[in-house]
Amino acid sequence: MNYRLIALATLAGVLTGCATTPTPPSPIETRWKGQSAGAFFARFAPPYSDTTEGGETTYSWRGGFQRIKTKEGQSISVSCSAQIVTDKDYRIRAIRVLADRPGANGPSYCTELLTAQ
Repeated sequence: MNYRLIALATLAGVLTGCATTPTPPSPIETRWKGQSAGAFFARFAPPYSDTTEGGETTYSWRGGFQRIKTKEGQSISVSCSAQIVTDKDYRIRAIRVLADRPGANGPSYCTELLTAQ
């Protein structure tokens, strides 16, 4: 009986120590969240598919196709792939990068492309 009580107390202690902290928004979301999806698609290319559920539309997008030189001097082909979630007013609620490559100046080509002014 005491072993069960000790095991239960230990489990409770472990679970209460597992607090989750919210993930800070990515630079891409900071730049585009709340903006018009029309402005995004006009600048970077239209989506190739979409699905609507419960007033939100999720767009599948791929763009930014080009060749870049990396810090190491290699010339590589890059692009960015993402899901863009909009509300009923066509405002961006979230952007989730699905495929990315190292950029010319850092670890994320998508960040370089989608945050450039």
